[in-house]
Amino acid sequence: MFLKTGDKVRVIAGKDKGKDGQIIKTIAADNRVVVEGINKVKKHQKASQANPQGGIADVEAPINASNVMLIDPSTNEPTRVSFEVKDGKKVRISKKSHKAID
Repeated sequence: MFLKTGDKVRVIAGKDKGKDGQIIKTIAADNRVVVEGINKVKKHQKASQANPQGGIADVEAPINASNVMLIDPSTNEPTRVSFEVKDGKKVRISKKSHKAID
């Protein structure tokens, strides 16, 4: 997976197309990511010690990693990603600006 927690991404498909957000969590086994403020769903919660009132909460659901595109920090535009080995470390490279992302 070419995405990491904390990356800024733009949604390129689905109901939230065009919105930007930051990755909260990655689920590599399912190729899915949870993006802050994107793909909000209503979750019905039963009353508990932590939440005595219960109720309906808005939470972010995972979306497929293929539906988001990494935003290049140098240009603030969505970009595809390639990998290179520099000084023995695997580095992500922006396909638009040809600069290292991290």
